[in-house]
Amino acid sequence: MKFDNRVTQMTGAKLPIVQAPMGWIARSQLASAVCNAGGLGIIETSSGELDVIREEILRMRELTDQPFGVNIAQAFVRDPDIAQFIIDQGVRFVTTSAGSPERYTELLKSAGLTVFHVVPNLKAAVKAVEYGVDGLIVEGGEGGGFKNPQDVASMVLLPLVRSRVDVPIIAAGGFVDGGSMAAAFALGAEGVQLGTRMVSALESPVHDNWKQAIVSAKETDTVFLNRFQSPGLRALRTERTSALEKQPDVNAMAEFGNPRDLYFGGDMESAIPLTGQVCGRIDEVRPVADILAEICAEFEETLNRLDSTYPR
Repeated sequence: MKFDNRVTQMTGAKLPIVQAPMGWIARSQLASAVCNAGGLGIIETSSGELDVIREEILRMRELTDQPFGVNIAQAFVRDPDIAQFIIDQGVRFVTTSAGSPERYTELLKSAGLTVFHVVPNLKAAVKAVEYGVDGLIVEGGEGGGFKNPQDVASMVLLPLVRSRVDVPIIAAGGFVDGGSMAAAFALGAEGVQLGTRMVSALESPVHDNWKQAIVSAKETDTVFLNRFQSPGLRALRTERTSALEKQPDVNAMAEFGNPRDLYFGGDMESAIPLTGQVCGRIDEVRPVADILAEICAEFEETLNRLDSTYPR
């Protein structure tokens, strides 16, 4: 089916499906596959490797002629010139996260970029809109990665934010297929962001051990760490994360470990494998194009089924 809403209009993507900007993972190999399949690939900056990121952006233009975006993860990127750096790369769409929307929104928008800000609660959403962002990524606590320690489920957060703001919303946290995408749209979103589903995709650069751990996981096989610290983290249950779960006074960030050994070496105990609860719904490593095509087919099937079951 053809999508035409504010998210597709603002991003230029054919599909309102966005790939999450995961550190070290969200680079040209994965992001270009998402773009070529019709979605919106996002290049990360949370690794802090800006020289590498510049090369990744250049490589994106070799691998796809479709639009893509870049994320600014403020808590993890200390370079004060990061916004100008992104502007200089000719990027047109930016997501900002892990910090205040006040910091970069005006500069980015004055340069003609579209800015969406990631928010974990209603207060942050209202604040971001007041600072002039073009849209929001509303992130529920089900999602993997760095979180607000006071997590709120997407089923509660998404309609709450929608009731208070008018800007377009991309829903994140708990979305993995066409049915969950349809649910997000019913609750007020105009797009969805996929993280864990993209980590486990064929084109994801992470080691197959992590992908297979996701495929094998049950819906209960994640832990929420740092509930009394900051940031919170949702991760796959391993010996390391299970031990940290039982030590609420220990900041898990200080015990994060070596991400490269996990991401690319496949040592599941060397670091914290950030993973969302949807791991329990993923049962196969598949190409990005197949994943997105199936999501869209299921989305349309869900709408048709509801329309026939509950005729107006």
